[in-house]
Amino acid sequence: MPIRLAYRGMVTSVDQIASAAGIEILNEGGSAIDAAIATNAVLAVTTQHQCGIGGDLIAVVAGHGGDPVAMIAAGRAGSGADPDRLRREGATAMPLRGDIRSVTIPGCVDGWFALHERFGRLPMTRLLQRGIEYARQGFAASPLLAARASTVEHLPGAEPYRGVSLGSRVVREGMARTLEAIAAEGRAGFYNGEFGHGLVAIGDGEFALEDFAAPFAEFRDAISVDVWGHRLWAAPPPSQGYLTLAAAKMLERIGLPDDPDDPEWAHRVIEAAKHAGYDREAVLSEVADADALLGEQRINERADAIGGTSSMLMVPTAAGGTIHLNVVDEDGLAVSFTQSNCAGFGAFIVEPNTGVFLHNRGLGFNLVPGHPAEYQPGRRPPHTLSPAAITSADGRVRAVLGTMGADSQPQVLLQLATRLLHNEETPEAAIAAGRFALAGETDEAFAVWRGTVAVPRVKLEGQVPEAWVEGLLARGHTVEVEEPFSYYGGHAHVIACTDGPNGGTLLRGAADPRVRNSDAIGR
Repeated sequence: MPIRLAYRGMVTSVDQIASAAGIEILNEGGSAIDAAIATNAVLAVTTQHQCGIGGDLIAVVAGHGGDPVAMIAAGRAGSGADPDRLRREGATAMPLRGDIRSVTIPGCVDGWFALHERFGRLPMTRLLQRGIEYARQGFAASPLLAARASTVEHLPGAEPYRGVSLGSRVVREGMARTLEAIAAEGRAGFYNGEFGHGLVAIGDGEFALEDFAAPFAEFRDAISVDVWGHRLWAAPPPSQGYLTLAAAKMLERIGLPDDPDDPEWAHRVIEAAKHAGYDREAVLSEVADADALLGEQRINERADAIGGTSSMLMVPTAAGGTIHLNVVDEDGLAVSFTQSNCAGFGAFIVEPNTGVFLHNRGLGFNLVPGHPAEYQPGRRPPHTLSPAAITSADGRVRAVLGTMGADSQPQVLLQLATRLLHNEETPEAAIAAGRFALAGETDEAFAVWRGTVAVPRVKLEGQVPEAWVEGLLARGHTVEVEEPFSYYGGHAHVIACTDGPNGGTLLRGAADPRVRNSDAIGR
């Protein structure tokens, strides 16, 4: 991988034109948050197969003079949510696609404005400019978009994706109008504009305009653990970010080999990920107690259960429709920013006025009566988005990092954090290293927590050390080797902040080579 170094700011994302839009904003004096919004606005246009303003965002912001804070811009179920109706239809889980009941009110736009109000410098009209231009004038379809477009081209409202191949010019006029309305009218231009009215209409009673009246985004204290001489930060519930923190703490307690090529390293990291998440389905909700989930006794009990062979625990799998981006600006403000459709193109439902695909984040809800994450009006579902940050012992930002990957996000982040902190690898080495992703009964990304498996499968990217395969098999793991740089490895990005050799903060960024058009750009 190429080495990306800078002193005055850096942006990483899955699309080079989006990263370039963020750098433009930094060059004009914008903050890291300004650049993140501008980058996300372009991605919402060019990368609808993974993200968009019909979805949610969760971010961790660090380097602002205090402890990192989390932005939870996760929407809620509409006022017409009715779990009894689903249960009467025979459902035991939320529908995957094609059903409006798995659509929650998108929180992304509210998150933009909440972040901008607190940390922004440049006007929103400027931040959305490149997104508007690419939507109206067109952009070249990326390899991944070209591969995915055929899955949705038949949907009403998905006309821009019909017949798309690599390099096709894709124009999204409805998206251009929507971004212009947001820039001119604020959140009202979205929630009370074409999109909001269209969502109510296709919702057929699931939503009312009154459901959109109050902003959904909120700042919360980020949660953290001290590990390997640093502090690792994540967003609190409903995010599953606590899994990364708990697993890292377990690894520090039980110890790791110095060489990550050692299969015992892989075994212990895998087992920590499994033991951290063994009861995720039962405990994760918007009201979950992060302090309890990260309690010393709980972590020690799970760490003590890690043995020399594979444990029989229910585990998560990979894939999904999410992007992650990182930005650090010249003043040291840093943001780890994850934004998502949930699964691929989301619910496979398009708001027809704007051409915005709706996410299916309601998949996280439970249909068990009385469950803390039961599908109910006004509730937030458990959330896979897990942005992370690392600070040093003196509170300085050490890194911002994140990934896509549905339920596997904490596993990917655990591997990255372990490589960065315990093994002291460079960002590009950590990002390029072969990864594992755990799989349950099926490869479906959001349902395996609800199943049970005797011996969880371990999916390994083809570039993992050869010793991992034999060593994990010997320890009782069921191993499946995927292609090198597989989609199962997630699309992760890192910006590390270190002391420059002759002063200043040196930024070292890595965008994931698993996305061929990703880029880390510095200034």
